[in-house]
Amino acid sequence: MRFYIVLRYVAFALLLNSIFMGISCLISFFNSDPAFMPLFYSTMVTALFGFFPLIFVPPTSEISNKEGLSIVVLSWFLSCLAGSLPYILFGGPFTFTNAWFESVSGFTTTGSTILVNIEELPLSLLFWRASTHWIGGIGIIIFVLAVLPFLGLADVVLFRSEISTMVRENFHHRARKAIRILAGVYVGLTLSEAIILWICGMNLFDAIIHSFATIATGGFSSRNASIAFYNSPLIEMVIIVFMLLSGIHFALLFGVISGNIRDFLRSSIVKYYFLGMLIGIIFTAVNIHGNNFQNWIASLRYAAFNVISVGTSTGFATTDTAIWPSLSRLLLIFFALQCACAGSTSGGIKVDRIVLLGKSIIRHLNKLMHPKGVIPIRIDQKVIEEELVEKAVQFVSVYLLVVFISSLLLTLLGVDLLEAFSGSVATMGNVGPGLGAIGSTGHFNNLPELGKWVLSLTMLLGRLEIYSFFIFFTPGQWKKTISY
Repeated sequence: MRFYIVLRYVAFALLLNSIFMGISCLISFFNSDPAFMPLFYSTMVTALFGFFPLIFVPPTSEISNKEGLSIVVLSWFLSCLAGSLPYILFGGPFTFTNAWFESVSGFTTTGSTILVNIEELPLSLLFWRASTHWIGGIGIIIFVLAVLPFLGLADVVLFRSEISTMVRENFHHRARKAIRILAGVYVGLTLSEAIILWICGMNLFDAIIHSFATIATGGFSSRNASIAFYNSPLIEMVIIVFMLLSGIHFALLFGVISGNIRDFLRSSIVKYYFLGMLIGIIFTAVNIHGNNFQNWIASLRYAAFNVISVGTSTGFATTDTAIWPSLSRLLLIFFALQCACAGSTSGGIKVDRIVLLGKSIIRHLNKLMHPKGVIPIRIDQKVIEEELVEKAVQFVSVYLLVVFISSLLLTLLGVDLLEAFSGSVATMGNVGPGLGAIGSTGHFNNLPELGKWVLSLTMLLGRLEIYSFFIFFTPGQWKKTISY
């Protein structure tokens, strides 16, 4: 492996971070807030580490699978490390552990926070915090490739390393075009939501912050009470629409924009996605009616927002879901495990894999009754390759195993079982809030220091979809073709 080539491409990711740090620094300068020097030093350090490899390492358009994987994983790690610098230098609630946790939570679009009082942070630091969401939402590598000149084989390898098999199966475009589609839809949705939220009554700064968080399905808010601060059904409805859109495969959204709505309407994945959300909302609304809310309109309003928020892995809140009845909390756990569609900014197992898992179980039952039958699995009239079905089932198994191990480690550290399990589910799925003290109106600050590192690791595992992380730390496997 040519390590200098890896450094060159990782440098582009660092430069991207330095641009947003620089914008945050300008906000600090014009507001004369105390975060200026932390942001200025962080911008300079990150930019220098980004520029040096570009000066001394010659460009190349050909990289190997091993190099592509290393670039992706190191870009995430070093971006999280660079992203923690403004927090560390600012101090206050940010110990090194807290700064790392908040940075990882931002870039992985998890939205879990150690902050007890979010509103005490300067606007510039709140903007940087939201920027980590936006950069990480579409993927650091995808963002970099979207603005780089054509790189031949390099962009294909990096795109394949960054995007999982479930996403690639649904793209019918070359890597360069697919990257531009992703970036174009992402930026377009962000601008649209920010403008609409501003029109609906949010100030411009909050509108930008919340559009960053919504489209990235991240959940970092500039308000302690999250979306509950506004107590506005109109704002909630706008965010619901954009959360749902952000949970759909971006290629399908691009098709709708381009006038091809047929694929969108025929997609069984999208139908399951919306139907599942609808059923979850109805059951939750019935369950919380009379227990938490005394009228049906309020029950439906809060059920719809919070189920969709969790089901898209966004993590915004309009009420304390930790005090909801057991059935409603169990439904939230299910949606936190499943989340939205592959090809979106959502985390979790993904709707696509759940559908494949369900069809695989049904086929197995049918084969028990008809041992000699040939029963292919189809989605939208297309036969799914056995290899892809097997990978989906394996992924679900490994995913749940990681959640179990994380929960076990947290309980060994003295964390309450409910908080340990829900926190592991929420961070692995990049959802954000768990239940109990780490619920939608709580925070992760009171967890043990080691527990924060465990959950930081689960966030990265969830964002990198497990296998990239494992392969990176088992060099003997790098010689094999990366296919997951």
